[in-house]
Amino acid sequence: MCKPLKKREAESFKEQGNAYYAKKDYNEAYNYYTKAIDTCPNNASYYGNRAATLMMLGRFREALGDAQQSVRLDDSFVRGHLREGKCHLSLGNAMAASRCFQRVLELDHKNTQAQQELKNASTVLEYEKIAEVDFEKRDFRKVVFCMDRALEFAPACHRFKILKAECLALLGRYPEAQSVASDILRMDSTNADALYVRGLCLYYEDCIEKAVQFFIQALRMAPDHEKACLACRNAKALKAKKEDGNKAFKEGNYKLAYELYTEALGIDPNNIKTNAKLYCNRGTVNSKLRKLEEAIDDCTNAVKLDETYIKAYLRRAQCYMDTEQYEDAVRDYEKVYQTEKTKEHKQLLKNAQVELKKSKRKDYYKILGVDKNASEDEIKKAYRKRALMHHPDRHSGASAEVQKEEEKKFKEVGEAFTILSDPKKKARYDSGQDLEEDGLNMGDFDANNIFKAFFGGPGGFSFEGRWKCPSISFEMYVNHSAGQLRCAV
Repeated sequence: MCKPLKKREAESFKEQGNAYYAKKDYNEAYNYYTKAIDTCPNNASYYGNRAATLMMLGRFREALGDAQQSVRLDDSFVRGHLREGKCHLSLGNAMAASRCFQRVLELDHKNTQAQQELKNASTVLEYEKIAEVDFEKRDFRKVVFCMDRALEFAPACHRFKILKAECLALLGRYPEAQSVASDILRMDSTNADALYVRGLCLYYEDCIEKAVQFFIQALRMAPDHEKACLACRNAKALKAKKEDGNKAFKEGNYKLAYELYTEALGIDPNNIKTNAKLYCNRGTVNSKLRKLEEAIDDCTNAVKLDETYIKAYLRRAQCYMDTEQYEDAVRDYEKVYQTEKTKEHKQLLKNAQVELKKSKRKDYYKILGVDKNASEDEIKKAYRKRALMHHPDRHSGASAEVQKEEEKKFKEVGEAFTILSDPKKKARYDSGQDLEEDGLNMGDFDANNIFKAFFGGPGGFSFEGRWKCPSISFEMYVNHSAGQLRCAV
């Protein structure tokens, strides 16, 4: 017990503390309540008042100690129990908070504040249970929602904040997750959970070396931290596999590079950015192996994981060009150019647009069955073969439908030869120019004249007639010297 003189002095300090508290000058209030406690350390109300002040300063852990001391000194101190419950709840210990509020109701069953706070504690417990289940289901958005609601009642709970930050990282919302973890580390630089989350964000942003440093730091603070241990192991394995794959690629060992990138992709499906790069790398390997459709699939997986990954769009667009899927190539190059308006990207888009335009015209090379780099002799040989194959007189005994189709093909063969056998016309065609705009109306030419000019015949065929020399085959006619074999048409 305090002596009367000491008690009066302590009361004076308390009154001054109350005055500062009323003015919301909580730091001064704290100082005077501390003086009162130092003067008379066995008074429950002094601890209770200082607890209230510390709560206003957001120092809930210190406040909890004072509130607990106040009820140890006086178990019937209702406000002491209320403050202890509030501190427990603010720190996220809803079960302990509930016991405190129940004690208040034992002392004062009509206490409305305790009744409300008990409901709040039950609400927090419910959100905790839901979050635990949803985390196992990997429904991270719902976990974040639950933690936000719980933090309304438990604003000082590091556990809730860490869980929220971890889920934000798993959702790819790295700046938000980093912010939450950093706030905790400012208050507690040795918090292993916060260090783990910082590392997790760096890991998912493909800053693997820095991430490993944070995981190691977390394990120094808490050697049994399972999540940090697993993440550290995955990070090291992922880094090693990726580097080995890159080395194999540079050495030209594409088969090994493919296997290593595939193994790396199996390490951690949650690492979106790194996996996007791995898919793109594997796509590059597949393109080197001329497995272009597989390369396209890999690049598609890369952009599904990271829609901003320009390199994957460029790689896929090139594969589309190589497989003559020009519309898809144009779409990808447009996406790239909209994101990064460089001269190089503009030219790539223009080239794809030209190829798309060319692809919508008749493919004269395909009609003749030759490569785009075919020589003049190869083009002539191809014309000879195709012209004989589709000449209408060769199909005079076929149905009207077949005759019509062969006549159409014969005209197309002649049209193709007209263009590809003329260097100037061929150059304009190859560059994607519109031949009709250049005055070449392909609808006006006569395939029969081209045929006669090529084979040197005096006019053995016209579309108005048919071959009528049963003793001599059509092929014998066109293969023989001009004029030596004739039949009237």
